[in-house]
Amino acid sequence: MALSTAHEKLGDLRSILRRIPDPVVGFSGGVDSSLLAVVARQEVGERLRAVIADSASLPRRELDAAIALARRHDVPLEVVATDELHDPRYRANGSDRCAYCKDALVEAVVAHPDLQDRTLLLGVNVDDLGDHRPGQGAAKRRGARFPLVEAGLGKHEVRSLARELAIGSWDKPAAACLASRLAYGVEVTAEALARIERAEEALGELGFAGDVRVRDQGGELARIEVPADRLEELVTRRTEVVDALRGAGFRYVTLDLEGFRSGSQNLVITLGRKQPS
Repeated sequence: MALSTAHEKLGDLRSILRRIPDPVVGFSGGVDSSLLAVVARQEVGERLRAVIADSASLPRRELDAAIALARRHDVPLEVVATDELHDPRYRANGSDRCAYCKDALVEAVVAHPDLQDRTLLLGVNVDDLGDHRPGQGAAKRRGARFPLVEAGLGKHEVRSLARELAIGSWDKPAAACLASRLAYGVEVTAEALARIERAEEALGELGFAGDVRVRDQGGELARIEVPADRLEELVTRRTEVVDALRGAGFRYVTLDLEGFRSGSQNLVITLGRKQPS
C-alpha cells in the first residue's frame, strides 16, 4: 500500500462526509467506525452525532472503551438500547442473524428524537464486502451509507490512517459481537451471551486476550481459538483454562487446532454444510 494513495482516499472521505447534511455514525469503538467518526467530526463539526447500540451481545468492556474513546476525540455519542433479543428471527441464530441486528440498530436510530431523519453511516471497509455479512445488506436497504467503501479504503489503509491521526483504536484487534461466538442454530439468549463473556474475560485474566474467541458449540461445549503461536502455551496451562471455562458455565472445553480466525462459524456456510437444527 502506497501511503500517498491512502492519503488521497482520506481526502475523498473528507469530501464525501462534507456533502452529507445530517450524519449519524454507527459507532462501536473499533478502528473502522472510530476513523469514520473522528474524520466526520473534523469535517462536519457540531452537525455530527454518533450512536452505539447497547445490547446483551456487546461486552461491557467494549462499551466502556467505546464511550471513553468517543470522549477523547470529542465525538458526541448517544448510547441507545436495542431489543434484538426479543426478535425470534434473531434468537433463532440462522445465517441471517446479523440482518435483524442491523434492523434493530436502524429502528433505534429512527425512534430517537435527536437522531431520526439523519443519514446513518457505518464503518464498513472494502475488505468487508467479500465476507458473509448480511447485516450490511439490511442496513443498506434501510438507507445506511458506507463512506469508507465509497472512498475505496481497505482495512490496512484504515489502520494506517487511524495511527497517523492518533486514534487509540488503530491497533485494536477485531471484536465481533458476542452472538457471533454461537454456532448457527444455537439459540441466542442473554444467558448464553453472558456465559461467553465470562469465559473470554476469564481467559483474559490468564493472559489470553486480543485475538481470542470462545465459540459456543451448543451450550455445554466451548471451542477456544487462540493465535497459532499460542496453542502450545494454552495446552500447557490446560488445567487453569478448563477450570476457568467451567467456572464460566461450560461443561466441555476444547481447543481448535487451526487457531484463531475471524468468522470461523461461517465455515458451515462456505463449505455448504447443513446448519444445525
